[in-house]
Amino acid sequence: MLAAMFLALGLVACSTGDDAPFPSEPITLVVNWPAGGGMDRAGRLVAEYARRRLDVPVAVINVAGSGGASGVRHVAEADPDGYTVGILGASLVASQYINPNANAIDEIELLAFMGPDPAALQVRADTGITSIAEFIERARREPGSVKNGNDAPGGVSHIAATLLGQIADVELTLVPYRGYAPTVAAILSGEVQSATLPVHQLIDQHESGDIRILGVMAEERHFMAPDVPTFKEQGVDLVTGDWRAIYAPNGMPADRLTFLENLFLETLSDPEFIAAAEQQSFFVAPMGAADTTQFIEAFDAELYPVLLDADLVKARHK
Repeated sequence: MLAAMFLALGLVACSTGDDAPFPSEPITLVVNWPAGGGMDRAGRLVAEYARRRLDVPVAVINVAGSGGASGVRHVAEADPDGYTVGILGASLVASQYINPNANAIDEIELLAFMGPDPAALQVRADTGITSIAEFIERARREPGSVKNGNDAPGGVSHIAATLLGQIADVELTLVPYRGYAPTVAAILSGEVQSATLPVHQLIDQHESGDIRILGVMAEERHFMAPDVPTFKEQGVDLVTGDWRAIYAPNGMPADRLTFLENLFLETLSDPEFIAAAEQQSFFVAPMGAADTTQFIEAFDAELYPVLLDADLVKARHK
């Protein structure tokens, strides 16, 4: 059905009433994190495959700072002519409540969804824990004894750990780190016993047996760890983690908005793109603008009570 839609619509340049068709000049894709990270690699991959469908370049720039909020503002305040778009993740939802300078969800136009980056629960092998049920039993028997490595409050892995504690009714000691790399170092050194990181962060150690990935917080098993069941398979209804989406400034002409949605949805649905993304550890599950908006609104509804309970809601209140 998706293929039929693209055949019907096509990616022909759209006219906006002037002499120049759209796009007639380079499109800029803004990454709101520094070069070299996961969001940067995802943005550059999207740009590479999108430009194959156009007669103009797609240039990538990094506008980092303020936990990703600076890059989002750069796009939100750009001319809504269709020549500036961006890629962002779940940090947008948290930052709108934590950072008074961050943009709210309704201040940007969502175009397409690249896919989730589901959180997982990892433990050191020397804990002897081999399942989610055993982890929960240990945490209930010895409240606070399990130290979990995660982001600072509001980060994706912190949210995953907090939701796990709430849903499983267990008390964990949450130890915050400034990013995934120091969290990985902490669990490998034994500073913490568990972590709630994306699958690819500890997949090599899982395969070597030093770390056990107990469960994936997703609707389906992760392609990098097909041996690891989801939380739902193990009786715990928990689906959360990071994700990546393409967006643009509000106020864009409807024909350009439609053109860009089709461009990026076709790009993200390209089997060659999906294969290349999986080679870089990205989970691809493309969606159009309406479904992306619905997904992020549901994520927002789930996240807000977590931030409120942690006394992190400072900028906006529902």
